[in-house]
Amino acid sequence: MSEPVVSVRGVELSFSGVKALQGVDFDVFDNELFAVIGPNGAGKTSIFNVLSGVYRPQQGTVDFAGTDIRGMRPHKIANLGMARTFQNIELFENLDVVDNLMLGRHAHVGYGWPSAVAWLGKAKHAEVRNRRRVEEIIDFLEIEGYRQLPVGMLPYGIQKRIELGRALAMEPKLLLLDEPVAGMNGEETEDMARFILDIRNELHIPMILVEHDMGLVMDLADRVMAMDFGKPVATGTPHEVQSHPDVIRAYLGPVDDATLAEVQGELA
Repeated sequence: MSEPVVSVRGVELSFSGVKALQGVDFDVFDNELFAVIGPNGAGKTSIFNVLSGVYRPQQGTVDFAGTDIRGMRPHKIANLGMARTFQNIELFENLDVVDNLMLGRHAHVGYGWPSAVAWLGKAKHAEVRNRRRVEEIIDFLEIEGYRQLPVGMLPYGIQKRIELGRALAMEPKLLLLDEPVAGMNGEETEDMARFILDIRNELHIPMILVEHDMGLVMDLADRVMAMDFGKPVATGTPHEVQSHPDVIRAYLGPVDDATLAEVQGELA
């Protein structure tokens, strides 16, 4: 197997004595869709906040793109090639789709404000190049009909697609997807699942997915890590993890052996 894109070892995170993460270890490899699951409060979003620089863990290492990023500022991690979507939509509602996606190109601008004001060659060429890339993303996500509309006017499912597009505009080496289908109806969920598969199969971008929709996770993920109370309880293929006794107990609570066997039989 190739070198991991990101490698997390022994990460410990606590707030005023409350342990949010304990002994978290995992790797994500090229072109892999790695999912993190668990009940509410299991530590899934805390992992994303550690990876993206929002939280600094007290112990452990986080290696991304050959750099230990523990304690690095979020914008510097983004410049290394890590992009993220959020549970709650974080778009500029009064800007149109194109301008929201252009915000994702900030790491690829390559010129200062004097060139932008004067609209000189370097700024002009970079703007054309960045807009061309944005138009490719618009085509990829099938949002051509919305490109000039303020995003605040658009349906929820389309806004989630635009947020995904802004992350893709960064041309990331690793994409963090934080509950990408939360609040979506069945049709919107199927569309998002198709785009996630296209990102892996056509753009070859490795992804870490946090999601409560277990059907989606089991259908899409290459490997899954299950969390409970800040600790990893199982890592493996989707089938291995969903039938693991500790994962079943994390979701259902204490169960006797007969109930456990019955649940495992239904999952087989």
